[in-house]
Amino acid sequence: MFSVQLYFYLIWPYDRRRFAYLMLLILLIVYNLCAGLFPDIEIVWLPVTLQNILAYGFGFLLTGYFPYYFYSAFDLSTLRFHALYGVSLFLLLPFIFFFVFIYPLTSNLDFAINYGMIIPVVYCPVLFYSIFRAISEHLRANKNELEPSARVEIMAVYWAITPWVFMALLTCLRVEQWITALFANTGFAVIALVFLQQSGKYERMERRRLLEKDAMDEIQRADFNQTCFKLGLSNRETEVALMLCQGMTYKAIADVLYISARTVDTHTHRIFFKLEVKNKIELQQVLGFSN
Repeated sequence: MFSVQLYFYLIWPYDRRRFAYLMLLILLIVYNLCAGLFPDIEIVWLPVTLQNILAYGFGFLLTGYFPYYFYSAFDLSTLRFHALYGVSLFLLLPFIFFFVFIYPLTSNLDFAINYGMIIPVVYCPVLFYSIFRAISEHLRANKNELEPSARVEIMAVYWAITPWVFMALLTCLRVEQWITALFANTGFAVIALVFLQQSGKYERMERRRLLEKDAMDEIQRADFNQTCFKLGLSNRETEVALMLCQGMTYKAIADVLYISARTVDTHTHRIFFKLEVKNKIELQQVLGFSN
């Protein structure tokens, strides 16, 4: 999941939503590693107490990232309180107090779980209801602007994280780790399929657009060459004229054509003389060039 999303993000690194989802996947991966490996008394270089803190800590951190993910990726402004303050007060603060401070002092993990999970158990349903309400308001306010794929995406992400509403409760009930892991990851497996389907659809549309653009460019290039030929420009002058119309500098043109910038300057003077123009704008007008 992470590799595929990273590939598409590297293609277009300006996609804020995909970046936010990558951060979500990183937290999910680290959580699974910590929850799956820790605690293990055979890992002698890492105290068991610290192992438990890491295992529970990334679970808290992942849950706490959900409202910020929706707030940032989908511009759900109504989640500002939960994203910036609620998570810190009702998730991270109990974790820090009971697991980071009390647990190392007492070495009593049961005490930390029994009392440290009380506030999260109450807060998580409130948090996820708030996310659902923010999504519903967002979809209603933008029902004429959002594409069906965007609606599917936001709802798929929401339902994927819904199992986490019960994670604190399952922890309190001492449910076996493999059950909680399966419960937590099922939603992400579903959303992976949704993202893959959407990414494939996007790639098909992009390939189709590029093919159509290439075909159009070929037609425009042929028309441009024909115009230059009628106006008496040589093949080399036609190449230079096209690059001038595209806004390229003399040095850039020289690098492309493997000639000196001075030679480009000479070709440019000849083009301007033949077509009786004074600058690139007039050249574009005479040759009928449009971006």
